[in-house]
Amino acid sequence: MRPLDGLRVIELAGVGPGPFAAMMLADHGAEVIRIEREGRLSLPSDPVDRGRTTLSLDLREADERALLLDLVATSHALIDPYRPGRIEALGLGPDVLQARNPTLVIGRITGWGQSGPMSQRAGHDIDYLAMSGMLASIGPAEARPLPPLNLVADYGGGAMLLAFGMLAALIEVRGGAARGRVVDAAMSEGAALLGTILFGMRNAGLWTEEREANLLDGGMALYGTYRCSDGKWLAVGALEPQFAQQFLSVLELERTELFSTTLDPARWEAQRELIAERIEAEPRRHWLAAFQGKDACIAPVLTPAEAVRHPHHIARGAFAATPDGPVPAPAPRYDGDPLEPARSRHAPRDLLDQMGCDQSLAARIVSR
Repeated sequence: MRPLDGLRVIELAGVGPGPFAAMMLADHGAEVIRIEREGRLSLPSDPVDRGRTTLSLDLREADERALLLDLVATSHALIDPYRPGRIEALGLGPDVLQARNPTLVIGRITGWGQSGPMSQRAGHDIDYLAMSGMLASIGPAEARPLPPLNLVADYGGGAMLLAFGMLAALIEVRGGAARGRVVDAAMSEGAALLGTILFGMRNAGLWTEEREANLLDGGMALYGTYRCSDGKWLAVGALEPQFAQQFLSVLELERTELFSTTLDPARWEAQRELIAERIEAEPRRHWLAAFQGKDACIAPVLTPAEAVRHPHHIARGAFAATPDGPVPAPAPRYDGDPLEPARSRHAPRDLLDQMGCDQSLAARIVSR
């Protein structure tokens, strides 16, 4: 059993955050039925696409729209990944969907939200991150801002908040609400929400607009990455005094006057240079051995290939083996037990037969 067993979700196929949210729901037990559209870009054997039963429907056709509405009648939620107004133009807006199923929760994921002057503008993760105020704070000083892949707006501020909002609305329905919510998840707003601590520190006068000049952006000497003699990297997060003391002790710097305080920005550059000099004198394996058993908040900066082989990840089953290679296992886990990646519940034809779909229509859909 998984926590979301019994939940049926329709996913209108998109890219980025919609599929990731659907993957999360499927991994935790939901039955996800994807309505595929012609021409959607996707990776071969994309692990994000796992756990679906996929139907290829042309929603411009009246009989195929009717089939979708039959699915809506037996579902709990629907994911809409399109620009505002797209499903309305197909005759499948929230009013139509909830007329068929009043308690349906509709999760709408967009870059800029369902309303506002930018709501119809195209964009990608980097654009939403830029507008959120977060991108300006990421990257080296005196260089261009660097996007942290597409992890923050697409997946953190988008997919995860979409899934959270939909589950909150589903709990409300389970509690007796007569009507489901329409969840308006904007990636630009979600990315800003992830930066709440930054705004709080800025409001308190503890954050500047410069990059690499703050506590958590690589400015503080004891919070950043350092290159070892073998070209590999070590991550240091020794913010608190007890961790700083152990870190500096291993580097034999704890009695150096320069480190009598680690919170003075005026000292950070000189501290960083001295730490870099010490760490660059030895290979990473030396430092990992030296810090073994120490609470100094250090970790190796692993490549994806190294991460799947790390003993801690192996012990916890943090990565799952697939025919195409290892992928991250579902998270979080329950009662300490790892979850296996979700698998499809039905073959498309079996699902159509269960719905009592007209045989000629079913044959047309399956043949695509």
